[in-house]
Amino acid sequence: MAALATNGALWQPQEQGIKEICGLLEQQMSPVPNSDKTQIWQQLQHYSQFPDFNNYLAFILSHAEIKPVEVRQAAGLLLKNNLRTVFNTMAPANQQYIKSQLLPCLGSPDRHIRTTAGTIISVIVQLVGVIGWPELLQALLTSLGSADPNQVEGAMDALSKVCEDVPQVLDADVPGMTERPINIFLPKLFEFFGSPHALLRKLALNSVNQYIMLMPSYLYTSMDQYLHGLFLLANDPAPEVRKLVCSAFVQLVEVKPSFLEPHLRNVIEYMLQVNKDGDDEVALEACEFWSAYCDAQLPPENLKEFLPRLIPVLLSNMVYADDDETIAEAEEDESVPDRDQDLKPRFHSSRLHGSEEVEEDDDVVNVWNLRKCSAAALDILSNVFGDNILPTLMPLIQDSERSQQLTMDTSYCVSSFIGMFVVEANLSASDDESWKQREAAVLAIGAVGEGCINGLYPHLSEIVGFLIPLLDDKFPLIRSISCWTLSRFSKFVVQGLGDQNGNEQFEKVLMGLLRRILDTNKRVQEAACSAFATLEEEAAEELAPRLEIILQHLMCAFGKYQKKNLRIVYDAIGTLADAVGGELNQPKYLEILMPPLISKWQQLSSFDRDIFPLLECFTSIAQALGPGFSQFAEPVFQRCINIIQTQQLAKVNPTTTGVQYDREFVVCSLDLLSGLVEGLGSGIESLVSQSNMKDLLLQSCMDDAPDVQQSAFALLGDLARVCPVHLRPYLPRFLEITAKQLDISKIKDTISVANNACWAIGELAVKAQQDIKPVVMTVISSLVPILQHTQELNKSLIENATITLGRFAWACPELVSPYMEHFMQPWCNALAMIRDDIEKEDAFRGLCAMVKMNPTAALSSLPFLVKAIASWHEIKSPDLHNEVCQVLHGYKQVCIDSIP
Repeated sequence: MAALATNGALWQPQEQGIKEICGLLEQQMSPVPNSDKTQIWQQLQHYSQFPDFNNYLAFILSHAEIKPVEVRQAAGLLLKNNLRTVFNTMAPANQQYIKSQLLPCLGSPDRHIRTTAGTIISVIVQLVGVIGWPELLQALLTSLGSADPNQVEGAMDALSKVCEDVPQVLDADVPGMTERPINIFLPKLFEFFGSPHALLRKLALNSVNQYIMLMPSYLYTSMDQYLHGLFLLANDPAPEVRKLVCSAFVQLVEVKPSFLEPHLRNVIEYMLQVNKDGDDEVALEACEFWSAYCDAQLPPENLKEFLPRLIPVLLSNMVYADDDETIAEAEEDESVPDRDQDLKPRFHSSRLHGSEEVEEDDDVVNVWNLRKCSAAALDILSNVFGDNILPTLMPLIQDSERSQQLTMDTSYCVSSFIGMFVVEANLSASDDESWKQREAAVLAIGAVGEGCINGLYPHLSEIVGFLIPLLDDKFPLIRSISCWTLSRFSKFVVQGLGDQNGNEQFEKVLMGLLRRILDTNKRVQEAACSAFATLEEEAAEELAPRLEIILQHLMCAFGKYQKKNLRIVYDAIGTLADAVGGELNQPKYLEILMPPLISKWQQLSSFDRDIFPLLECFTSIAQALGPGFSQFAEPVFQRCINIIQTQQLAKVNPTTTGVQYDREFVVCSLDLLSGLVEGLGSGIESLVSQSNMKDLLLQSCMDDAPDVQQSAFALLGDLARVCPVHLRPYLPRFLEITAKQLDISKIKDTISVANNACWAIGELAVKAQQDIKPVVMTVISSLVPILQHTQELNKSLIENATITLGRFAWACPELVSPYMEHFMQPWCNALAMIRDDIEKEDAFRGLCAMVKMNPTAALSSLPFLVKAIASWHEIKSPDLHNEVCQVLHGYKQVCIDSIP
């Protein structure tokens, strides 16, 4: 292959090099075995070692007209991928050559070449900005004004991609230009709104839409022109343009709703119209408007009059279309193997110590569609308008007074709910023709279940009773949606326990969901397990008398489920353990629960990612069983240690271990160890003493991955509570590493790590006492700024910082008390917000110790101190109660003595 020409000569490819590369690209695209494709890829990677390999790819893309366009496009895509990693380290002459070949491609007669070139141009702009390619902007402007339609389209495509990928580069000052590039391009883009070519209208509108969030000054001052363009395109014959119009209105209502206020009525009318668009993507984009409107906290009155027309549209869009792929997929029974695409990625959430738990979004990787968006819109509308939407949901009710009072009988209530679908109230009818409408009606009931709870409450018993038979419907999608809708009313179902009717209904819901957990349909299994987990959280200890039957069903499911749904069973088992706690620690329950889990534990490799949900499940079980888990603890503990050790070695040298490093194995294992420590308490000491756990933990605390650190500091704090003696040889290092995490200048980037570190170092202070002296001032100087920025940081971190400061003051009052006046007011304010518990007691012990040592420093903050003390409902510790009383009496005497 030719090397780069020197002495200023232009680079020229060798014919043999072109032939070899094109040949490889042709082979790669041909239907050859995977093994052959691997060899081809390896050969291409070998060629990439040559400095001018990417020059060849650029030449093939731009000049190899005799080759099939697919080969040229493949060369361009390979070039794009290569440039992402090597462009900034390439010789300047090679960089310039590639850029010079791309610009002419924008006018290629073949659209594939034009769009590929546009993609590569965007990648280069991402890497070097427009400053690193000064001729690009003028080339794009010139092409946009060209009489050649190919040239115009190619330039517009490239510009649109730059606006999508790095919009900020055009809204920045560029040396040598009197205006920011976006100020020059926006007027041009507005002109193309009126183009006779749909593709140009689409690309122009897409480009402008990228700047709604950034809102450059030119767009701000040209908003009337932009809105005029949107109204002009509102009924565009091209659905992709209408979709972008809807997207623009959605973004505007989110970012700058004041711009839409003069036109709001017309915008709502339009969005209502296109919410019924024949193109589902357009309708979906329009449907996003209703949630965005409500989230923007615009006056609900503006939308209220449209509800009688909007809600029927939403309900209609919630009905499965005849060609919806979900219908066919839902027919798969449990014997059909899971496909790889069915197994959505799972991500473990590291342990967080504090009052704020992160909620997992189960739908985050699910396909978002018009049906789900419509249900979400109905949900948020019900939360905004509450019971006021019920009369609209009850179109069969003509008597407005009666509908407002919501005193109709059961069948009338439910039939009104679904009036636009079913005249009869009996949803459990097995009419094959209407099942999609019946299914959507059940979805609607669940969607408004939270927002309209006050209006529904008198009828919830009837509604729940109405839904229970649907758990046995012949259609799997009705069975699955009924599980979800019942889960929305879990709190009500549990609240009914205590009277005979409530007990009976709870049993029916419980057994109905358990039956569906053993359904033969995989989609129903998933819905039932998720619904049951919600019921578990609400019912908690109420499930204890029913544990045997619950465990029998869950473990039966455990034995029959395939991989995807098995993950949900793990979650249901873990949630059950969290809910019933120590009630699970009985031999008859453990005989049902543990053997299948231990068998699976033994089957799975320590390098199989399917072990993650099992590790999480064991974490909950260990915490629930407490000392009762000791009979299972040793092999679980040792395997966690081995996993962490192997992964830490793999991180340094994967060749030695034979595995690729995956930090999630470390995170899950650290969290399970935390669960063991929390459950076994001091019973973990013998296992810790015989292992190298301390070394592995120290290494994990210093890891460069925040999630590893977060879990490591959680484990550190847990160990400090139950067996601090084993941490003592490493105490200076642990204190030093933990203190570094509290630097206020870096804390916002890794707030969860700081949160756990803050809690852990407080636990160390309680046990180590005077041994923390070397880091006292470092920690205090970090904690005080946290307490001074309570509006910017999360509640959990503020609480932990407040408690830890008190614990340090308790351990070393002589070091902390001289600085009291600098933090007393924000600290006392934070103390007043903390709930009564043993951690608050520790903090107040520190407060009392400092006041005794330096009473005058707190005198100027006396009102704040009294407010903090008054926040207690009851100080249960007699010793602390006496100390607090002494502090108050002392200041009372000071106040009396100060009276003239």
